[in-house]
Amino acid sequence: MICVTGASGTLSSEVIRQLEARDIPFRAAYFSRRSAENARARGIDAVAIDYNHPETLREAFRNCDTLFLLGPNALNQTELELNAVDAASAAGVRHIVKQSVMGAAEEAYSLASIHRPVEKAIERSGMAWTFLRPNSFMQNAATFMAPTIRTESAFYSASGQARISHIDARDIAAVAVAALSAAGHENQSYTLSGPQALTYDEVADELSTALGRVIRHVSLSPADLRVGMLAEGMPEAIADRMLDLERYFREDRASTITDDVKRVTGRAPRQYADYVRDTLAMGVWSADIASAVR
Repeated sequence: MICVTGASGTLSSEVIRQLEARDIPFRAAYFSRRSAENARARGIDAVAIDYNHPETLREAFRNCDTLFLLGPNALNQTELELNAVDAASAAGVRHIVKQSVMGAAEEAYSLASIHRPVEKAIERSGMAWTFLRPNSFMQNAATFMAPTIRTESAFYSASGQARISHIDARDIAAVAVAALSAAGHENQSYTLSGPQALTYDEVADELSTALGRVIRHVSLSPADLRVGMLAEGMPEAIADRMLDLERYFREDRASTITDDVKRVTGRAPRQYADYVRDTLAMGVWSADIASAVR
């Protein structure tokens, strides 16, 4: 049995969709009790978990051989994920597939420093492991940038002209499903990128073409972007974490293009234009954002 944590999130929900498509049994672990109840109503083996209460984790992981580990985006994320590693070991899990981040091994920015201690704990645990280290999600355009795209036809960053090899979460999920369901991925780390390293200006061009309206990328100084994030209610520590990621981008550390997606899945990762076109067709972009007739 496979257990998928963070089941309602961008990546885990796609992992679940692909497991369902292949009729692979799984248990979905949600951070929300209501989400778990709704999933059970649809016939899914679903449970609610709280990373602050390890007993809920041990119960969720019971009878599971393999775990997809995705922790909550919290200030103490490392501590919470370490709770999950201990619970997995106690429950008899044999293999953890963990979502990490590009550059985790070097701990060159704050997000990497959140994930690497968890990776090290898994390595020490005696359980088999697979670390997925993706670059920035293409889906961030719809999940984080959409509000200002809707109201201002613009999105903001402090990345300047940095090139970033954004990756579609569907491709990350395909690698995750392979690692969760087939042998040969034990004790492997995969650095996952898309096939192009684009500037945010080029991302804006892709969005403009697909959405049928001009979308601008506005490059701000780190200080100005921080002011904007705090004004939107983002906690100061999270804002600083995101600004450190922007620094990592500006240092050209996220332009790496790898072949790990193709090596694991047998097909090339999607290009950014593929992501925007596909999500437009699926209705991800609401009518007030997308004016183009398709």
